[in-house]
Amino acid sequence: MSANTYDAIVIGSGISGGWAAKELTEKGLKTIMLERGRNIEHIKDYVNANKDPWEFPHRGGRTQKMIEDYPVLKRDYPLNETNLDYWANDKESPYVEKKRFDWFRGYHVGGRSLMWGRQSYRWADFNFEENLKDGIGVDWPIRYKDLEQWYGYAERFAGISGNKDGLAVLPDGDFMPPMDMNIVEKDVAKRFKDIYKGARNFVIGRTANITVPHNNRTNCQYRNKCWLGCPFGAYFSTQSATLPAAMATGKLTVRPWSIVTKILYDKDTKKAKGVEVLDAETNQTYEFFAKIVFVNASAFNSTWILMNSATDIWPDGLGSSSGELGHNVMDHHLNVGAGGTVEGFEDKYYFGRRANGIYIPRYRNMNGDKRDYIRGFGYQGGASRDGWGKQVAEMNIGGEFKDAITEPGTWSMGIGGFGETLPYHENRIYLDKTVKDKWGLPVLAFDAELKDNELKMRKDMESDAKEMLEAAGVKNVHTYSANPYLGRGIHEMGTARMGRDPKTSVLNGWNQVWDAKNVFVTDGAAMTSAACQNPSLTYMALTARAANYAVEELKKNNL
Repeated sequence: MSANTYDAIVIGSGISGGWAAKELTEKGLKTIMLERGRNIEHIKDYVNANKDPWEFPHRGGRTQKMIEDYPVLKRDYPLNETNLDYWANDKESPYVEKKRFDWFRGYHVGGRSLMWGRQSYRWADFNFEENLKDGIGVDWPIRYKDLEQWYGYAERFAGISGNKDGLAVLPDGDFMPPMDMNIVEKDVAKRFKDIYKGARNFVIGRTANITVPHNNRTNCQYRNKCWLGCPFGAYFSTQSATLPAAMATGKLTVRPWSIVTKILYDKDTKKAKGVEVLDAETNQTYEFFAKIVFVNASAFNSTWILMNSATDIWPDGLGSSSGELGHNVMDHHLNVGAGGTVEGFEDKYYFGRRANGIYIPRYRNMNGDKRDYIRGFGYQGGASRDGWGKQVAEMNIGGEFKDAITEPGTWSMGIGGFGETLPYHENRIYLDKTVKDKWGLPVLAFDAELKDNELKMRKDMESDAKEMLEAAGVKNVHTYSANPYLGRGIHEMGTARMGRDPKTSVLNGWNQVWDAKNVFVTDGAAMTSAACQNPSLTYMALTARAANYAVEELKKNNL
């Protein structure tokens, strides 16, 4: 066996790549995990994790130079000095926007598992059935029952804290003790129960922040600095959870600075034999060989790799025989909701900075409700008090002024919607070979947008938010709706979808590429529809399930 030969190759080291490495190594496979960016070591490389705001030159903000250097990242919150090096460089790794798409990426070991929002929800059975029912896209090749045990498996290892709410729309899982709502959220939750009588629900978020010690990880310290890397390992990331488990087997090699440029396809065996890698530091090209390949480079980069592979056989790439590779781009649309002030709790405060919020599960187009659009949305949000930094214009000098700014300010409550986007064939990405990145590789072009169904949904997302907050006693409610663009949810899905028929899908029900059965894609690219729940827990479950199947098939000499 040559030095570059392994049992398995995992492309990417984010949420799903980390899971693939853990599962394959624990099942005995000698595995190499290839990451296009730099290494980030747990704890040691979280250089800003313990800094206070005043320790940053610009108090955690952004500079004019940063705005100039990051033309995409500047469109939203990711552009700031606290974790700028966690985000991909827009100029080194450009892309083409035929239609605006806000693509926020993380190119390093751990990927966006270091920066994710950690909200972790199971899909309900009906989420897997809606494409078939609505005649949209293609039918999922699996149902909830196929993933149920894997959801539990993922929850137990990752450490998901949450409450068992007994809701059909949001199946309960194997949870750690939930985080607590604050006093205002508890009051709003009670009002919800009285008003909506179970038709709409207001629950604590289910989050991948552990609330009790778990697998050498310390429970959440309520610092709410997760996006800086957690030295306690309190939230699930590759670094805190899956990578240590995989390394403990002695069977994992991690190779950073390794851009996978193509999967090496053997047309005689009709299987992949390995991958080609461009070393991002030296520009040298290498080949690595394995019996199975897991593609987990994040949805669109995974599709980029497929598009750039086996082009001598399929001009549009490995997995393109159905005509669906690169199509059906999905994300969750957001930046719409409402907020207001809450009275009567001026003598109350709360402990710490909880790294979690509340969740209102989907209720539209369910249980007899029928709208002028299909599917639905959920809300995330929470209540908090203004800080001690408020200033009273009429008292801007003297003792009374000092006393005023030592008191916390007004309570407020806000909710923001996450809406489902349908899998439209015409929403697509493709290779633009006229534009190259820093390494001379062709880049992706984006031609995708929200359509009439989503735009109608957004009207309800805005008006319902106002209605519910006012019904719950929130005052001075204001609504907002802005930036109706894909990408901002950072929940990229589709482009290499699962399905039942090789003529209409890229992957089968085990996440295998129809055209190369030893190639598995288990990140967001595989998604057949989007639902409105955060998708990462589903990626974990799909990955664990596919890895188990892959090893069983290897043992049977079927791969």
